[in-house]
Formats: sequence, structure tokens, C-alpha cells
Amino acid sequence: MEADALIVIDVQVAFVTGSEAVPGHTALLEAIGTLIDAARAAGAPIIFLQNDGEAGAPDEPRQPGWKLHFPPRVDEITVRKTTDDGFEQTELDDILTRLGIHTVALCGVLSEMCVAATARAAMQRDYGVILPHDGHATYDVPPGPGGSAKVPASMAARAAEWSLGDEITVAASVADIRFAWPSQK
Repeated sequence: MEADALIVIDVQVAFVTGSEAVPGHTALLEAIGTLIDAARAAGAPIIFLQNDGEAGAPDEPRQPGWKLHFPPRVDEITVRKTTDDGFEQTELDDILTRLGIHTVALCGVLSEMCVAATARAAMQRDYGVILPHDGHATYDVPPGPGGSAKVPASMAARAAEWSLGDEITVAASVADIRFAWPSQK
């Protein structure tokens, strides 16, 4: 599977380190690091989305948890956002259009929130979307009303993939994704 660019969604210190990290964060960070390395090696654009949480939230701007876990290089782009959808009220679509991007690989957190919302928004704008199964994660879903059981994080992440429908390509692994920037094709 080939993507033109990589979008790294909300891989911020608050969500991937310490006792409040998403379950499986060590494997997740390794997988995302592999994607970043592959995109960099191919010279493909990398866009880091950084969520600006509300005051008191773990990802509140300028607080320790807000920092990106993988520091972008000088030639890489950071897009700050305030909603789950990485396109809403941001310059993300303009950036992708200017770069001539047609297909994006997405990775990051949280699967059912920012990852899914950004994937849907990308598809609505006619971008091809590749989501590696091992490249996103979320938290356990707590028990719900009526005594429903807790949903383990891995199942919640899989349900988020499934909810995106037939238009998205779900890769089994980050190892299945290659990058080729359109100007290099």
C-alpha cells in the first residue's frame, strides 16, 4: 500500500507516556516511529496534528502533556487543532492540496475520536486513507448504562476501524505501508 504523506494524530506526551498512557503505548510508539522513519526515508511530507485541550485537560497548551512525543523536523508541518477533526478550522486541507497529496496514511490517538474523525473528513474530501491496524490506539471504554461491560482498548480501536466503512484501507501493519511523494512518482 502506498501513501503520499503521513498524518500523525495527537501523539502527545499526555496520551503516550506515564500512568495515563493508552494501553499498549510502547508498541504503538514503535509502530508510529517505523512509519515516521519510512516517510522520512522516502522524502514524503509528514504532518503532525497537535490537539489544544481545554484548560485543565492533559493536553492543555503549553503544559507538559501537550508536547508532541515525536519532535517534528524543521521541514515537517505541525497543525494545531481544537476539535477531533484535523481538518475543521485548520489549514490541513490547504496544505495537502498545495503539496499535491492524494492518499494519506494516518496514525495516532484516540482511535474512535480524533483518528476516526480525521479519517472521515479526509475521505469526505476525496483523499485516499490508509490506517494501519497497529498504528492507532485508544483507552478502555468504561462500563456503560444498564450494566454493560467494559470494552478493552484493543476492541474499541478495532471497532473504530470497522466504523469507517469500505472506503478506508486498513493495513494489517505499518510494515505494509510505503511512501512516495507525488513529485517523486
